[in-house]
Amino acid sequence: MNHHLRILGTALSTIAVCMACRPGVPSAAAAGAAAATADSTLAVTYAHGFTVSTRADGVRLVDISDPQRAAADVPDGDATACHLALVPRSAAPMPALPDGYTPVRVPVQRAIVMTMLQLSNFVVLDALDVVRGITGTKNLFNAEVRRRVGAGQIVKIGMEGNFDTELILSAEPEVIFISPFKRGGYDALRETGITLIPHLGYKELTPLGQAEWLKLVGLFTGKEQEAARVFAGIEQRYNSLRTRAAQVARRPTVLSGEMHGTGWYAVGGRSTLAQLFRDAGAEYVVKDDNTGGVSIDFEQLYAMAADADYWRILNSYPGHFSYDALLAADARNGLFRAAREHRVIYCNMRQSAYYERTPVEPDVLLADLVAIFHPELMPADYEPTFYRLLED
Repeated sequence: MNHHLRILGTALSTIAVCMACRPGVPSAAAAGAAAATADSTLAVTYAHGFTVSTRADGVRLVDISDPQRAAADVPDGDATACHLALVPRSAAPMPALPDGYTPVRVPVQRAIVMTMLQLSNFVVLDALDVVRGITGTKNLFNAEVRRRVGAGQIVKIGMEGNFDTELILSAEPEVIFISPFKRGGYDALRETGITLIPHLGYKELTPLGQAEWLKLVGLFTGKEQEAARVFAGIEQRYNSLRTRAAQVARRPTVLSGEMHGTGWYAVGGRSTLAQLFRDAGAEYVVKDDNTGGVSIDFEQLYAMAADADYWRILNSYPGHFSYDALLAADARNGLFRAAREHRVIYCNMRQSAYYERTPVEPDVLLADLVAIFHPELMPADYEPTFYRLLED
C-alpha cells in the first residue's frame, strides 16, 4: 500500500510542478534551435533538479525538474517541470526564444520567497535587496531580515494556502519562488500573471545537492560567480570531512525522530538526513527507500532501533529539553539504549537558526555529527553549531 501511495504522491507532485510555470514542454527541434551549450561557469554537479545552458547571445536556458524523478531516470518529458529563459536586462529587443520557455529579465530586482530554504540562498549571496516578501517571521533569527520586515521593506504575505494577494501585488515582485509540493494556494498567484519559479532544493536527496540550488538563485540575482565561489567552499569542506569519516573502522548506528500520537515520525532511508548520517560515518537504522518522512508504529521502530548507539532529536521544546523531559513525553523512550546511556543528539529550533542556515551549511551539520560519532577526527576544542549531545 505504501508503494502505491508513493506512486500517487509522485504523480500529483509532478502535476503541481508542471502547473507552476505554465509553459509547454519544448520540442527537441526547438531546444536545438536555441544553440545552447553547457554553462561551464555554472556547472551543476550534485543537484538533480535543474540544468543550465547558455546561448551565444547570453540567454541562459534553465530547466527545472523534480529532483527525485530526475535522479530515478524518469524520461525527460515526464520529469521536466519548468522551462525558463533568463534574458539579460540589457538585451533589446527581446530575442527569439525556443517554444515553451518563459522569459525572465535578469538580474531580477524584486522577488518573493516562500521558505527558509529559499531565503537562505539569498542571505548567503548577500542578495536581500532583491527579497520583497516572505511568508512569515516565526522562528526567524536573521536580524537583518527582521529589521527589513519591521521597516516595511519586506512584507509578510501569509502562509501557503492562505496568501494575501493584495500584499503580494503591493510588493511588485517580478518572480515568486514557490514550493509546489506543499500546501499550495498557488491558483490565486497564477492569476496575478507573476512568474512562479519552483525551487525544489528540499527534494534533493543529498546535502550537497540541496545546497547547490543557491547557484540557481545566483543566476536570477546576477551573482553567478559569488554562488559558484560560495558553493565551492561548501563542497570542499563537506567532501574533506566525508572522506575522513569514510575511513573509520566502526560505524555507530543512529535513529531519528519522536513519538507523535500513536506513531513515530522519522525520515526515510533515502532522505537527505539519512545521507548526512552516512557521510558522517554512521548507519541510519531505517533502511527503506522513502525519500521523506515516514510514520512507523512504536513496536516496529523499537525492533529496529532499541540498541541504536545514538538518537537524533530536532524539536521546538519550550525551555530546557532534558532526559527527564524526554521520559516525561513518553515513558517508553527510556527503553532505547541511546536514551539510557545519554547519547541523544539534540537541536532546539527555538534556540537555533536551523532551518534558515543549514540548507547552505551542510558542511557545518556534517562537522557537528562527525564530532559526536567520531570525536577523534575533529579538533579537541571543536564547538558545535547545531547538534550537540543532550545534557542532563
